[in-house]
Amino acid sequence: MCQRTDGGPYNPVIDPANFTINIDNPYLPFKPGTTLVYAGPTSQGFQRNTTEVTFSTKVIEGVTCVEVHDQVYTNGQLTEDTLDWYAQDKEGNVWYFGEDSEELSNGRVTTLGGTWQAGVNGAKPGIVMEAHPKVGDFYRQEFLLGTAEDTPGILSLDKSVTVPAGTFDHCLETYEITGLEPGALEHKYYSAGVGNVLTIDLVSGDRFPLVQILKH
Repeated sequence: MCQRTDGGPYNPVIDPANFTINIDNPYLPFKPGTTLVYAGPTSQGFQRNTTEVTFSTKVIEGVTCVEVHDQVYTNGQLTEDTLDWYAQDKEGNVWYFGEDSEELSNGRVTTLGGTWQAGVNGAKPGIVMEAHPKVGDFYRQEFLLGTAEDTPGILSLDKSVTVPAGTFDHCLETYEITGLEPGALEHKYYSAGVGNVLTIDLVSGDRFPLVQILKH
């Protein structure tokens, strides 16, 4: 699947009847009660990131979305606190409908700059994981000019990754760029049945490996 990323019109058609909160895409399963924990040294200090698939939902543009709670702790202090909203279409594509994002310093919110919601101020949802990814695909996962402009592409379907949580074979590898930070580049690795197992920031060299999977 390819979506317009060349500056041309981007107008995804959203039919609420085409979506479900049962997100079982192999590369990005969001099962409520599951928390993925990432941790390791970075250029900002030691970071621990928890991604919790909650039992909460939010209706956006008529679509009921699963709410995922993402928190980043840097040297033990909460520095990012985000709610993300996702839904899956009947073909199996996982769509990203927005986020409520806070960055904090010394316990105080410093910016809400990454916050956006589909249908508000021209924001539009995008596909964060395809149902049938193919090498060479390039697509929008979000769109709000000046706020949400991440665009991933697929590099490989057969990478092996070893992280503290284990060794994962036949991983999907993506690269991710954003119009907000020219030159920024991340590679992400996804394992079937698990989701994201490793993110590498190619600019800073920071690695964010999966260290634990928690079930509630």
